[in-house]
Amino acid sequence: MWTRPRNRELLVAAGLFAIGVLIYGLELDLVFGDEQPTTTTARLAVLAVACLGTALRRAAPVVALVIATAAALVDLTRGLSLPVIMAFVDVLFVVSLDGPRRLHRVLIGVVAVATLGLTLTVAVLGDWRESFYAGLQVFSLVCVPVWWATNIRQHRENAEQVARIAELDRRAAVASERTRMARDLHDVIAGHLSAIAIQSEAVLSMQADSETVRTVLKSVRENSVRSLAEMRTMIDVLRADDPVDEPAIARLADADLLVDSARAGGLAVECALDDVDGLPAAVDLAAYRILQEALTNALKHGSSASVRVERQVRRLVVVVRNTARDTAAEGSGTGLVSMAERAHAVGGTFSAGRDGRDWLVRAELPL
Repeated sequence: MWTRPRNRELLVAAGLFAIGVLIYGLELDLVFGDEQPTTTTARLAVLAVACLGTALRRAAPVVALVIATAAALVDLTRGLSLPVIMAFVDVLFVVSLDGPRRLHRVLIGVVAVATLGLTLTVAVLGDWRESFYAGLQVFSLVCVPVWWATNIRQHRENAEQVARIAELDRRAAVASERTRMARDLHDVIAGHLSAIAIQSEAVLSMQADSETVRTVLKSVRENSVRSLAEMRTMIDVLRADDPVDEPAIARLADADLLVDSARAGGLAVECALDDVDGLPAAVDLAAYRILQEALTNALKHGSSASVRVERQVRRLVVVVRNTARDTAAEGSGTGLVSMAERAHAVGGTFSAGRDGRDWLVRAELPL
């Protein structure tokens, strides 16, 4: 029950009042000022008002600050006592820490002006030494709680801002990982499984020729096994405690398999492939995926294609040109987006579009 905020504030106020009663009973209450003839009942009444401000310090910070300040001013006329100071400083600190932002700014200005004004007033009306001590006392009782609460409040706001930035970074990382997973899944499905579908359709539509059928079915089997292997590798990467950036099963050195698969599906392919050993892993994989997607599109929309992979000093150039039917749809564009993302991810460039009656795909990847 006492863990509720309202009950907790009442408990703090009751504790301060009990400590005040003990201090008054031991006659240790006077902090500064001349002791005035005041009954204990009057002192306890002022303390009770100050503790009322403590009970309201979070529920109604402005009201609590007014009540505690009024109690402190009344007590000051009889010599400021320690229990009232404790209640006033507690209210001032909590209101500065958890109160509204506008109230906090106003409170800083009021405290600064009041401290400076009191110090100058005492200096003009009395001795400069008295003004120094008066300013020091006001600073310790009023400025220090506000200053301390302001520092804590600033650190808390900074921590909240850092937490918000971290959450935004986490969401960006999750979105980036989802995009990468979607790209990988598209490459596997659109590459191998599309080839399987096209080759199966070719087998069903051709005349019975055992050698041709065996060739096509062999390519279907290779695509199926390779697709399953890549899917299994991607799943292992997602399950790993310290995953790598990309599955490492696809390499440009296996480009002949892509060409053979396209030929088995009925696409006439001319291939010119430079030595691609020792390529950076990211560039190697990006080039393989781009070539895979380009040949898949050529198999869907054309009858012949030419592939050129040229390794230059500072870049790797992948060019795929295929005949494009005039009535062929260019699809949803997901494959083109995936190829462009692959190229841009390694700092390269990508372009795709019609070149006369052909469709041209070109990617330049830095080495």
